[in-house]
Amino acid sequence: MTRDDIYDHLAQVYIGKRKDSDEKKKRQLNAWLLVNIVITAIIFVSTFYGLTAFFTRQTPALEKNIVYSLHNGPIRVEYNFKEDFPPIKSFALTIPKMDATKFGKIHFSIRAKEEGSPGIVKVILRNKLNESAFYYIHGINLDWKEFTIPLEEFRQITDWTNLTDVSFVLESWNVDNQKGIILIDDVSFAI
Repeated sequence: MTRDDIYDHLAQVYIGKRKDSDEKKKRQLNAWLLVNIVITAIIFVSTFYGLTAFFTRQTPALEKNIVYSLHNGPIRVEYNFKEDFPPIKSFALTIPKMDATKFGKIHFSIRAKEEGSPGIVKVILRNKLNESAFYYIHGINLDWKEFTIPLEEFRQITDWTNLTDVSFVLESWNVDNQKGIILIDDVSFAI
């Protein structure tokens, strides 16, 4: 073998090995690229499906459950009929100008504190024509209870376009404990 043959043979050996390693790198790069494309496609499809599912499901639910919130956060009402003279303790929430004809019920949560439970609370709605109607709720104790009262129960009100306030009234002759505290939360009108 001549020197040139040896150099050619060595070059072919090294060039051939170099070609094999380049092909392996290209295959690895192609596999990595394919994996990234598949992952990107999965993320895109799941995001698209999630957003379309969210928007198509939420629209009817929001239309059916329109809520007009009057107060968020607990309202604390203390009463003591043992020492106070007025036999009635009330708390009123002013209703901003609104048309209540599109709502079908009033909703709120209520509970008593450890100091005492009234058992019964009177809910009163008033309008600008000075019409008022009331509804008694029973079973007020230390556990939070949600009440939803249909506005049909307030029969004495004829004009629902100008409600002025909603009151929560404790009457001394109608409570279980003559002294206590109640908490009222999430007062709202709903369809």
